[in-house]
Amino acid sequence: MLLLGEFEHTIDSKNRLAVPAEIRDVLSMLELGGGGLIAAPGANEHLWLWPEKTFQELASDLGGSLLGDERMMDFERAVFSQAARCPLDSAGRVRLPERLLSQFGLSGSVMVLGVRNHLELVTPKAWRLQQDALPSTKNIWQQARQAQSDTQVRREEQS
Repeated sequence: MLLLGEFEHTIDSKNRLAVPAEIRDVLSMLELGGGGLIAAPGANEHLWLWPEKTFQELASDLGGSLLGDERMMDFERAVFSQAARCPLDSAGRVRLPERLLSQFGLSGSVMVLGVRNHLELVTPKAWRLQQDALPSTKNIWQQARQAQSDTQVRREEQS
């Protein structure tokens, strides 16, 4: 299942975000594994929302060891300690922690972006600025092809 699209929604005075109906429909098809979303800092300085089942699967893929790599321990500490469970209520809303909303400067109007397997929350102003700064669609596709090729080469070298 893919989470797609961009939607402008509002975070209410109780820190609740109404999940867009189109996204709720997709989430209802995914067995959420706990019935909600996990809010966590994202790699691009946006607040990310993962379906709980997806977040658990990705966390499991990280592996684990008592003798872990320090970089991974730093990553896990930064992400998991700041993450929060955000169950969907009967009206299709999630209550977001004040600490995460403050950290990412989110209140009032926000953009909800469907980005493949997660959602990203960003202010409308920041989203417009990011869109203006994007390279052309042709260049984005070329960069993605190169990144995919680089990943394939690394996998072959490791084999």
